[in-house]
Amino acid sequence: MRRHRWRFLAVSLAACLTAAACSGGSQTPSAPTGSAPAASQPAAGGGAAGGAFPRNETLYTSGTQWGPPANWNPIREWDHATGTKGLVYETLFHFDPNTGRHVPWLAESGSWTSDTVYELKLRQGVTWADGKPFTADDVVFTFELGKLKTVPYANLWTFLDKAEAVDPQTVRFTFKKANYQQWSIHLYSRAILPKHIWEGRSETDVIEGVNEKPIGTGPYQYHSHDQDRMVWVKRDGWWATKALNMDVKPKYIVDIVNSSNEVAMGLLLQQGLDLSNNFLPGIANLVQNKNFGVSTFYPEPPYMLSANTAFLVLNTTKKPMNDPAFRKAVAYSVDTKKIVEGVYGNLVKAASPTGLLPQWEQYVDQNVVNELGFKYDPAEAKKLLSDAGYKDTNNDGFVEGPDGSKIELKIIVPAGWTDWMESIRVIAEGAKAVGINLTPEFPDFNALVDARAAGKFDMLINNERQLASTPWHYYDYMYQLPIQKQQNTVNFGRYEDKKTWELVQELDNKKTDDVAGMKEVISKIQRRHLEELPIIPLWYNGLWSQVTSNVWKNWPTSAPNAPKSAPTMWRNWMELGGLETLTTLQPAGQ
Repeated sequence: MRRHRWRFLAVSLAACLTAAACSGGSQTPSAPTGSAPAASQPAAGGGAAGGAFPRNETLYTSGTQWGPPANWNPIREWDHATGTKGLVYETLFHFDPNTGRHVPWLAESGSWTSDTVYELKLRQGVTWADGKPFTADDVVFTFELGKLKTVPYANLWTFLDKAEAVDPQTVRFTFKKANYQQWSIHLYSRAILPKHIWEGRSETDVIEGVNEKPIGTGPYQYHSHDQDRMVWVKRDGWWATKALNMDVKPKYIVDIVNSSNEVAMGLLLQQGLDLSNNFLPGIANLVQNKNFGVSTFYPEPPYMLSANTAFLVLNTTKKPMNDPAFRKAVAYSVDTKKIVEGVYGNLVKAASPTGLLPQWEQYVDQNVVNELGFKYDPAEAKKLLSDAGYKDTNNDGFVEGPDGSKIELKIIVPAGWTDWMESIRVIAEGAKAVGINLTPEFPDFNALVDARAAGKFDMLINNERQLASTPWHYYDYMYQLPIQKQQNTVNFGRYEDKKTWELVQELDNKKTDDVAGMKEVISKIQRRHLEELPIIPLWYNGLWSQVTSNVWKNWPTSAPNAPKSAPTMWRNWMELGGLETLTTLQPAGQ
C-alpha cells in the first residue's frame, strides 16, 4: 500500500472550506487543472454523475486510488482498483488487531497437526460469483501460483514443500521448515483465486493482466469504472450472510480517485464523501467543532488508529552512519514532539524507541527501553558526538569526523509529500543544532525509490511495513539478510548484523501461541536494536480516516459501544477490519 499523501492544506484553507460549507452553499469546489472535472464529482446530498446511484444506498469513499482504475488483479496488491481484494476476492482468514486473533473467513478452521503440517478446513456452501463451488483446489492453485518467481509471495516456497487438496473442503500444507510467524501473515493476506478462471494463464498474464470484470467470493461485484472512480455493486448470494449472519449495508460503493485535497475536503464537508482515507491536515479543528459533522476514530489526539511506524533510515554502508555512536547522536537530536504537534497537529503519536506499534505493546520489554531507550536531548547528542571523536575543528559550527573528514549529509523524502517534507526540515534543524550538517532534499518519488534500492542515499524516512499479526514483520523489515544489489522492500539501510538476523529467524520459528517464547526472543532483538540503532523509530502514522454521518452512521470509534473495526478502504486493510466496517454501518435514516 502506498502512503496516502496530500499537498499541504493549511488550517486557514480548511477554515475557508468549512465556512463555505456551513453557509449553505452546495457547490462542489472546482477541481484543479488536470484533475477530473467538478461535474463528475458526487454532489452533496445527491448521487453520482447523472444521479445514477441513490444517495441513501451509496457509500462514497476516497483516499486509496491515485489514478484511474487500471486493473482488477488481486495478485497486484499494490495497485489494483480499490476494493478488488476484500470486496471481490477474499482471504482464508481475517486478522483482528484488537484481539490479536485470526478470524475464520473462507476457512472455517486451521491448525498445526504436527510441527511441519498445517491443515485447513474450508467452509461448505461457498460459491464464486459465477455460481461455481469454492473448493480446496482453488486454495491449492492460488498458493501454487507462488512458484512463479514474479508473484509477490514466491518467497513462501523457500520454506513450503507442498500444498495438497485432501478432499474438497480440506487443504494440507507441508513445510520444509515451519516459519510460524510468516505463515500467520500469509493466512490472512493471500486473496484466493478461482482455478477454473485463472488456470492456464501465462506468468505474464498472472502478474500483469488487467483481469477485467473479476469473479470472486466476496459481497460485491464489478459495476463500472471511469477515469475518476471505481463502482462496486452488492451481489446476491454472499456466503457470509448465512454462515456469519453478516451483511454489507451499502448497495453501491463509489470510490473517488484522489485529485486534490481541496476537492476532498469540500466533498467531505458537503457530504459528497462518507469516508475519506486521506491525510487531511487541519482536520482536528473540524472534529473539535461538532457543527461540521466530521468525526474520527478518537475524538481527541491522536484522532486516528496507528497503521505503521515512520522510521529514520540511515545508510549504514556510508560514513559516519556506520558508527553506532553517531546514529545514537542523531536519535537524540530529533525533536519528535515538534513533528507530532507542529507538523501533524497531534494527528500522530510519537513512537516507542522500539518502533513497535501500540497494538504490539505486550511485546515491548520496558526494562530494556528504560535502560537503552532515547529521547530528544540535544545536550546528550553533543556529548555522544564529542565522546566518539566528532569535533568542530574549523569552527564552522559543524563537527568533522574522528579522522578529520568533512561531514555533509542529506536527508530525503519525495517531493510533494508535504508532511514528510516538513518533518525532515525539523530533523535537519535539530541535527544542525548539535553540529551535524544535514540538509533536507525532495527528489521525485521514482528517483528516491531508485536511490533507496541502490543504497545511494544518506538518510530518508520510510514506513513500508504496515500493522500485521506479528512483530516479526517489522524485524524482518529491519534486519533481513543477505543484502541484495537492489534492496527493494526491506533493510534499506543495508545493515549487516548476522547475530540479530539469526534472532529474527529464531522468532519466525516460534509458534504464534508461544507468547512467552516470542517475548524472550523479541527482548533480545530490542536490546541489540537499541544498542546499535541502525534504524530510528520516529512516529506512528495514522490510519487516516475521516467520516460523516449524514447518510451512514455507526462508524467505528473509540466510544464504548461502537464498532472497533478499521474504518478504511486501503489496500490490504480490508482483511484487517475494513470489510467488517461495511457490515456494521447503518443507514442514517434508520
